[in-house]
Amino acid sequence: MRGVFHSLPIHAEIGRSPPRDRSHSASRSVRFRTEIGPLRDAGAISLLNLPSGAPEWHHGHVRDITKDTRLCISLSARPTNIGTRFHNHLYEVLDLDFVYKAFTTDDITAAIAGVRGLGIRGCSVSMPWKEDVIALVDEMTPSADAIHSVNTIVNDDGRLVAYNTDFIAIRALLDIHEVPRTSCAVLGAGGMAKACVAALKDAGFPPGTVVARNTVTGPALAERYGWSWAASSEELDDGDAALLLNATPIGMAGGPAEHDLPVGEELIRAADVVFDVVAFPSRTPLVCAARDAGRPVISGAEVIALQAAEQFALYTGVRPTPEQVEEASRISRA
Repeated sequence: MRGVFHSLPIHAEIGRSPPRDRSHSASRSVRFRTEIGPLRDAGAISLLNLPSGAPEWHHGHVRDITKDTRLCISLSARPTNIGTRFHNHLYEVLDLDFVYKAFTTDDITAAIAGVRGLGIRGCSVSMPWKEDVIALVDEMTPSADAIHSVNTIVNDDGRLVAYNTDFIAIRALLDIHEVPRTSCAVLGAGGMAKACVAALKDAGFPPGTVVARNTVTGPALAERYGWSWAASSEELDDGDAALLLNATPIGMAGGPAEHDLPVGEELIRAADVVFDVVAFPSRTPLVCAARDAGRPVISGAEVIALQAAEQFALYTGVRPTPEQVEEASRISRA
């Protein structure tokens, strides 16, 4: 299985080229706390790498902010600093006149109108608004349309174009790691599980099994893509999960099941490849158990870094090197 960051796709949207936006200028770090209409500053960030205005010292040099500085934002019910650190680090490294800031909102319709009206270049969208924003954009690209879910909006001169970089990243990782197109089981039936099943189908995998306790969303997801449904992993037969993919929050840091495995160890040992989309921590209980069993692993840390790199390229028209992505990913998780 090849290293992910040295096999980054040039652009995963078939038939689309990344937008070209190569504004360059000196940039600086300034304090940036604000409230804009329905947007509420997520706080937490004290210094951002902003590109010309009144200068401020940072790491021994002056960075400025101007009227031409491009703004990208994230909208999340529970904002973190992950994307902010990732994008702003790369803006500084690549000398791009951009700034990235996390917000939350009580009014997603007004917030997206603000993206359009204020000329905000890019907007990352998290739950619970990934489907709500569909009616608010002008174009759904194949990645978003495939799963009826949006996590990235690019503002092209007032025209809002929607993508799903989770789908793009998962689809790319299946090729990067050369995962055999054999039997597969996806644990979960939420938005990330939908992205996984759609990516597997797009990659040429045979119909697999959706494993989900929810008797509404589980069968619905399976039926949509022509898969089978199982209420429990105990219903899986030998050979049903050569690729075992966890798209549940089990193992997520801070969650109620952060120390748990989503399946029994016998299924892990029987798998040819284990894929855990949980990104925090990078070494989830499932990842650790799979490595202990000698199974090849694709981690959620790879997913989040690759999807963020794809967002970065869509916003700026510049694709960072694999080494720059690795460094930004490391800094974002510090």
